[in-house]
Amino acid sequence: MFYHWLAPLGKEFLLFNLFNYIGFRAAGAVVTALLVSFLVGPSVIARLRAKKIGQVIRAEGPASHQGKRGTPTMGGVIILLATIVPTLLWARLDNRMVVVAVLATLWMGAIGFLDDYLKIVQGRSRGLVAKWKLAGQCTFGLALGLYLLFFPVVPEATIPATATTVPFFKYYVVWFAPVLFIPFVIFIITGASNAVNLTDGLDGLATGLTAIAAAAFAGFAYIFGRVDFTSYLNLFHLPGAGELAVFCAALMGGALGFLWFNAHPAEVFMGDTGSLAIGGAFGTVAILLKAEFLLALIGGVFVAEAISVLLQTGVYRYRKRSRGREYADAHKVFRMAPLHHHFEKLGWAETTVVTRFYILGVFGALVALATLKLR
Repeated sequence: MFYHWLAPLGKEFLLFNLFNYIGFRAAGAVVTALLVSFLVGPSVIARLRAKKIGQVIRAEGPASHQGKRGTPTMGGVIILLATIVPTLLWARLDNRMVVVAVLATLWMGAIGFLDDYLKIVQGRSRGLVAKWKLAGQCTFGLALGLYLLFFPVVPEATIPATATTVPFFKYYVVWFAPVLFIPFVIFIITGASNAVNLTDGLDGLATGLTAIAAAAFAGFAYIFGRVDFTSYLNLFHLPGAGELAVFCAALMGGALGFLWFNAHPAEVFMGDTGSLAIGGAFGTVAILLKAEFLLALIGGVFVAEAISVLLQTGVYRYRKRSRGREYADAHKVFRMAPLHHHFEKLGWAETTVVTRFYILGVFGALVALATLKLR
């Protein structure tokens, strides 16, 4: 919005020429996101507390978590506001990549909000039935896949609309036939949103990892959108992708602002409202940037958390079916899934787990950034 209002004035007033620069607007988005978080956070938390919208804690979880019972949840509303508002203010709204990313965040946030509402406000222990939650995620993935297939957001890009890049290889792509591209998009969207959702189990864990991943994606978006950088680094150029850096910067700022309230001991949890929205945003940005495989590096901790749940569940069911429940209970792969709970069961303090997972998140982001030259 600021770009459309103020950038044209740059011809007469030199100061307004700053709004033509993505870096300036990305920085503005971060600051705005932090301010929005700090301004609306206390009132949202107070309202959630007044409505007694508190977190439900599983009895079989770590004993230290029982003290968190009743902590306000659905705080993902803060992240949504702190991401969408700065994006609308600082990004170019005629850029279809930005519009798609915003719609993805709102769509997934709405699914998460409905799940939280049914589970906490309406008192339905299961919340939104899993199959309906998955249906909502798949529906967006299907819509996004069809949209990208028939209306490529970057028709002048130097990479096919149904292709994706492969880290560590120059000009090497995996091309999907249309019949496979749409399932691939659905898989990325559902996988990313559920992975972040599973990671959101400790104070500040998913929030801090979100800020790290969003910063990395902002860097990639900026680089992919510049023809000089892509030419030097032997990368595919995606005209207009730089505007996604503004969106990612807003997401990073929103996550950091929410971390102020979500750090241990947490005053509020994001709930599915925040985690599904964040995961949907990451999945969509990765698809738009043709960087789906990089998502596994940048969000390595998210991936590990999801795999731990799949592995735990799959092996348990197999052993229960073949050798009985007692054997399956005694021979679990992890002491508890997702992975962060396994380390808590091993005796790690919650803050230790969170800090070390942050380090792993930074490591994954650095490895992803290293692929720009290691080709």
